[in-house]
This record gives sequence, structure tokens and C-alpha cells, in this order.
Amino acid sequence: MSPAAPPAGSTRPVRFVHRGQIAEVDGPSPTTTVLQWLREHARCTGTKEGCAEGDCGACTVIVAEPAPAGSAAAGSAGSGSAVVDGLLLRTVNACIQFLPTLDGRALLTVEDLRGITGGQLHPAQQALVQCHGSQCGFCTPGFAMSLACAYEHHAAAGTQPTRPELADALAGNLCRCTGYRPILDAGQQMFELPPARLDTAALKTQLEKLAEDPPLTYSAANPAVTGADGQPRIDRFHAPRSLDQLALLRAALPQARLLAGSTDIGLWVTKQFRDLGEIIDLTHVAELKHIGEQGGSLWIGAGASLEDAWAAICRQAPGLKELWLRFASPPIRHAGTLGGNLANGSPIGDGPPALMALDAVLVLRHGGSRREIALREFYLDYMKNQMAEGEFLEAVRVPLAQPQHVRGYKVSKRYDSDISAVCGAFALSLDQGQVSEARLAFGGLAAIVKRSALAEAAIVGQPWTEATVRAGMAALAQEFKPLSDMRSTAGYRLRVAQNLLQRLWLETREQSPLPAPQTTVWDAARALAP
Repeated sequence: MSPAAPPAGSTRPVRFVHRGQIAEVDGPSPTTTVLQWLREHARCTGTKEGCAEGDCGACTVIVAEPAPAGSAAAGSAGSGSAVVDGLLLRTVNACIQFLPTLDGRALLTVEDLRGITGGQLHPAQQALVQCHGSQCGFCTPGFAMSLACAYEHHAAAGTQPTRPELADALAGNLCRCTGYRPILDAGQQMFELPPARLDTAALKTQLEKLAEDPPLTYSAANPAVTGADGQPRIDRFHAPRSLDQLALLRAALPQARLLAGSTDIGLWVTKQFRDLGEIIDLTHVAELKHIGEQGGSLWIGAGASLEDAWAAICRQAPGLKELWLRFASPPIRHAGTLGGNLANGSPIGDGPPALMALDAVLVLRHGGSRREIALREFYLDYMKNQMAEGEFLEAVRVPLAQPQHVRGYKVSKRYDSDISAVCGAFALSLDQGQVSEARLAFGGLAAIVKRSALAEAAIVGQPWTEATVRAGMAALAQEFKPLSDMRSTAGYRLRVAQNLLQRLWLETREQSPLPAPQTTVWDAARALAP
């Protein structure tokens, strides 16, 4: 039986708010980036291109839209986002954000900061001047936008940021010459200057007008790819507004590229110059962003941002909070989605180990039917999974009842905004000093993220002692044969994984009634320190 025809969208311009007006862009290439449009068409050259992969933050802009219920930004001081008068403001990387995904939203760039202050420097900019927070200046617009977003968050809450909160908010911005102390100084000093706030009332009115537009579908000629007739191929861009519309589109167009946050796919275009073909954009499917409790589980829509998803996860498992804050950078967490991170299936992704340790279940949908599969069974081999043609990931279910100890550890060359060499996530329960349950998941040790069946078997049912944890460490060496690459050697990866298991024991052994060893590796390190 052939799938039902996809819903007909509206062939209309891409419409969004820019520079206080509703901008209309007719038929842009679906893979035109926001940065390209700003610099080459809008002639707004304050936003810079540094890396073209979402790492350096020179291209940081703010995207505003109506705040969904339960958004993490309202209480996340270090997230680089803000909820102000019902608007969600979030920093994103313009270099990998595709222009059509701005439809129905508002784009704020460094040029807009002057409009907020009536032609004067914004407090974030003025503080950077006074604190000598800029030298070559190439990174400064990105820092100014991240600081401006933090300014809105704290001004709305009536608070002032701590330096650690500022460091978290600026984790996606790199500076190669000034150093970070004067920039952090500016982040605190901007609250001592005359206040300047975004005109949210006018912005909300414009966004309400855009919300009346029908779903976006349009065609654009792709001059880089020609058909058999020698003419440019016609690419189509679809932006459904409901889950049912998405299900119909996906069933009818199983080969179309699903686009969520473009934090990975964006690099396919900017770095690998890959052809994406027909695109189904998930940005406007509100049901995919739903987060709530349902039937003894935490239900997280696959389209929920990494920021919102991790905030919900860490409310259930606080031991994963450090992993949340070290997961990429604020702009990447704002644009990227939990579903995209899991479906991507990178063997060094930070999401799969944590969700695997939490025994998460994936909800897959095809048309009107759904099926569930445990995340631990989802990955088959490198970049291969169990998703069938025409299916898409609708949601992730995380059991609310979790073992008493949940931890997540990440080891990478840089503390912030870096890819893991090894990521370990663990869930552990103890009963009368014995391990009653253990889920030990690792990224970076194999072609896929996976739980260690041998290490789990080695410790479950045993007293939680140093001898038991060493048996688990030995089992890791039997089960995993990691590879050496640019980030780490195989030997280092295995040793780190073993050390992370030992760290779990060191952090949880106090809950065991059994006597602890008199000397630990940390005690030995302190004894040797000068």
C-alpha cells in the first residue's frame, strides 16, 4: 500500500524578524547558512566566520521565539539563554544554522545591540571596552552577543551572575589573544552600567503575526547539481507544524533528510560540501519538543533541545549535571536536539552513554504506528542502527525510578566545548554493601556506545570493595579493544575507562557499611604533592 500523500504546504518566502522588521527571503537554497545570508545579502558584517563548524563562537547570534512550556532557560543561569516576557532568547552559531529554519522566529545580531540602547553601546559592549576585553576584535561580536543574552537572563531574574556562571555562558566563545579574565570582568561590570533591555513587546507582536503564516514548503534550484536535462536540480524544503504532518511526510519521502538542529548536518555542508537533497525540517513540530512525566517515565520529545532535555534529565539524575554543562557549548545545546544526538549514533557522543545508563527506551514512529526499542539495543555497528526506512525518532522514555547512584564522567583535552576521548556513565544500586544493580555505559571504547556486559557481571552480587572494582576494571580490558586516533591512544582510552570505574567506587563507597581501604589513589597523590 502506498503511503498517503504528504500535506501540501505553502510556497511562500521564508519570513523572520531582522533589524526590527519582518524580512522575506524568496526561495533561498535550503542549505544557505544564516551567516552567509547576513554577510552576503543583508550586509550585516559584524557577525564573523572563524571555524565554520560551531566551535569558536565568532558567529554567535541570538534567536528569539515564543517560550515553550517547561523551557530550561528560566532557571539555568549558566545556559547562555533567557526567558523574558514569554520570549525564549538563545544563542546559536550562525555558521551552521540554515536560513530557512529561522522561519517564524527572530534573529538578533551584534548590529541590533545598538538599537536596544538608542544608538549607544550596549552594556555588554561598553563593559568590554572599559575592561579591555578585546584586542584583535575578531571574536568580540560573538562574546558581546553571549554576554547580551546573559544580561537579559539576569536582568529579568533580578540577579547578577557569578564568574562560574559567566564561564559556562561563554563556553562556546574562544579568544586567542586577550585572555578570558577581562572578558569575565566585563560580564560582571555590565550590570553596573545604565540598564538597557530588549523591547520584547514589539518583538512579540511581530512573532504573533508570523505565527499566522501557513507551514513552509518551497522549491529552490540547486546550481551545484544538474539533472539529466542539464538543468539545475530542484530541491524542496518542508517544515511541518504537527507530528501527524511529519509522519505523513516521512512515510511519503523516506529518502528526505531530516533536519533538527543542524549542529552535525551543518558541518556536512560547510566542511564536506555534501549535497543534502530534499529536507524535512523538524523545528516547528511542537509535539516533538514536549517534556513531561508519563506512565512512570520521563517523556522527552526527540525535538527537545539538548539544553531542555538535559535539564529535565538532571532533575531526575543530579549526578549527571557536570556532564550536561560539559556537553558541547551553550549555542550547540540550544540548537541541537536529544533525538538528533541519539540518532546520529557517534561512538564518542556524550548523550548515548548517559541515556544508556538510565536504561532509556526509544519511541520510533512510522506513519500512524509506533514501536519501542531499548537504547542499549539500538546501535548495530558504526553509524548503523535499527531504524527502518520511513521511521523517525519520536521520543525518549527514561524510567523515573533509577538506582541510588548515577554518575557521568567526561575526559577530553579541553574542559569546555570538546569531543570526548572517553565518556562513562554509570547507574549503581547497593544493598547491604553488595552491588544489587549496575549499568556501565561507555563511549569512545568501540565502534558504538555500549554497556559493558562483562564488567557489570563482574560486580553485580559482589561486595562493593576495591577487589570488586578491580575485577570490573579487568573485565573492561577483556571486553573492549579501543582504537587510537587524533584524540587518544587505545591504551589511554582503556586506562581512563578503568579509572572512571574506580572513581565511581571512590565516590560511592562511603554508602557501603564495609570498611574502606586506608589508602586510596587520591591519598597517595596528595602525599606525593609538593
